[in-house]
Amino acid sequence: MASKFLLLALLAITSSIAFASDPSSLQDFCVADAKNSVLVNGLVCKDPKLAEANDFFFSGLHLAGNTSNAVGSRVTPVNVAQIAGLNALGISIARIDYAPWGINPPHTHPRASEILAVLEGSLKVGFVTSNPENRLITKVLEKGDVFVFPVGLVHFQQNVGYGNAVAIAALSSQNPGVITIANAVFGSKPDISADILAKAFQVEKNTVYNFQSKF
Repeated sequence: MASKFLLLALLAITSSIAFASDPSSLQDFCVADAKNSVLVNGLVCKDPKLAEANDFFFSGLHLAGNTSNAVGSRVTPVNVAQIAGLNALGISIARIDYAPWGINPPHTHPRASEILAVLEGSLKVGFVTSNPENRLITKVLEKGDVFVFPVGLVHFQQNVGYGNAVAIAALSSQNPGVITIANAVFGSKPDISADILAKAFQVEKNTVYNFQSKF
């Protein structure tokens, strides 16, 4: 009986690991059919006989993003929304441009780990471990350096040089999602109650109202 229980436990563990990321494709490819309104976990495949080269193609990562914004950075995503052929492949990529001292503010990817490679400039990067430790793990990266952000953890980048910086990020999901902490907390629709946020951040409600007005 104990051996059967152990076997079931092992099966449960291995099954949870197997389904911890995007589901694997059961065919050569599953090009997303953007015109299909059926809702599934992912996107419906179009007839593979209708697939063409442009379904697997994107052009534009050589172009610098416009960093003239409040945070001084711009993300150019290349996920299943840009390349239909990424559907069911469990990968995506993004280019991030940073103005001098610009940041990619604290955020999480709920469905993907990320590996970041610096192409130009110097970036201070970091992530925070989960409760209760909340330990900051941070490092300054130079051109050619690579850093990993584990799935779901809050992380950030900051250009610490006097020139522009560029990085390429690869993510382990066709649709990694992004939750920018400040936007989610202070820019939700409708607003999170100022009473709740004041207690959570241990500040006055007027401070919360001020933050919410910026988002």
